[in-house]
Amino acid sequence: MSTLNKLKRIFTREGAPARAFTPDAELKRALMNCLLWEDQFYEDGVTIADRIKALVPAVAPERVAALAIQAREEMKLRHAPLLIIREMARHATHRGLVADTMARVIQRPDEMTELLAIYWADALGPMQQRKRQPISAQVKKGLARALTKFDAYQLAKYDRDGAVRIRDVLFLVHAKPKDAEQEKVWKQLVDGVLPSPDTWEVSLSAGADKREAFERLIAEKKLGGLALLRNLRLMQKAEVARDVIAHAIEAMRVDRILPYRFITAARYAPDFEPELEAAMLKSIKDYPRLEGRTRLLIDVSGSMDMSLSAQSEMTRLEAACGLAILAREVCESVEIFTFSNEVKKVPPRRGFALRDAVAASQPHGGTYLGKAVTEVDQRGCRLIVLTDEQSHDKVEAPKGLGYLVNVASYQHGVGNGPWRRVDGFSEAVIAWIAASEEAAR
Repeated sequence: MSTLNKLKRIFTREGAPARAFTPDAELKRALMNCLLWEDQFYEDGVTIADRIKALVPAVAPERVAALAIQAREEMKLRHAPLLIIREMARHATHRGLVADTMARVIQRPDEMTELLAIYWADALGPMQQRKRQPISAQVKKGLARALTKFDAYQLAKYDRDGAVRIRDVLFLVHAKPKDAEQEKVWKQLVDGVLPSPDTWEVSLSAGADKREAFERLIAEKKLGGLALLRNLRLMQKAEVARDVIAHAIEAMRVDRILPYRFITAARYAPDFEPELEAAMLKSIKDYPRLEGRTRLLIDVSGSMDMSLSAQSEMTRLEAACGLAILAREVCESVEIFTFSNEVKKVPPRRGFALRDAVAASQPHGGTYLGKAVTEVDQRGCRLIVLTDEQSHDKVEAPKGLGYLVNVASYQHGVGNGPWRRVDGFSEAVIAWIAASEEAAR
């Protein structure tokens, strides 16, 4: 006779014994790396989105709201937190926090229209033909509060063609302007006469000479750090003077730019690698220090070679190399290893030389994380592992302080015993480790 009293065993995508997570931990795991509806190496985006939807009602409302805010403010994710808000609005237990959560999560005007697109996505057929479900009171309240956050420049920059426009949001929620100036701006939005913002996108799309446009934007300090990095290749193609570009890199604000951004920029503009490396090292000089001995273990298996998103030219491995470069600078003592089919020790070089050493350390094959941890972990050392956790083999408990930095949204992960889990690539990873250890002293 069969029995229902059986232990349910779970495994990673590569067959290693996996651990079960609470709904709270599983939601965080699915959310913090989620580029919504985009396929990952082992799971498609729809599966991940459906798991998020199912988990929301199983987690306390305050915790769901906090995770949505953390995903937007710390992980810089845009679409996944909006899906969380939409799912909160479905459930009576959660919808009371929707407006307050929206006020924090929505940071760009086009996120209001994207939220509505997600809200109405259940209906069949093209967006223009869908029967639009009435907007709930909490969602209306949240959208109305969000509208008042944006000035004329922001509204004009993000008022793009689409099935839902920003002025549609204004009509739907009947928001009240906070003052006479905002009332004037909203009337311009409705009439379609908002002044065009002076951005590099507008300058180039208007047919301006690309070289002149870039040189003017640089001279007037209207090209931000990330925009500068993303456009290096285009500026070179437009024959912007090298010294102009080099000076802009030297003068750019770098405190909010992670090392992996410089790595990707250098891949497409190798002529500026010296300037980019100097800026990268400057960007991390004030990070919190990690005292004691640290061993860094980096996953270089095949699944780490995939892009972070369909729109991104950055891979998970490049992002991991960025964190390795950061750790190399802030750790009092550090040893660096890579793992795939084997474990390889990497010389602790600085900057782009460390990136090169990590990438070339071994073939990008399987994910034998358990073997790597057994070989690398030592008592008296802090072990930080950067991985998607889809191991072929069992991962034992750490001998001391062990951190698993999860870079994917997969359902099942590994690690027995007191591993400290960090979900997502973020500038906060190293700072969080330093702060948590300081608090424990």
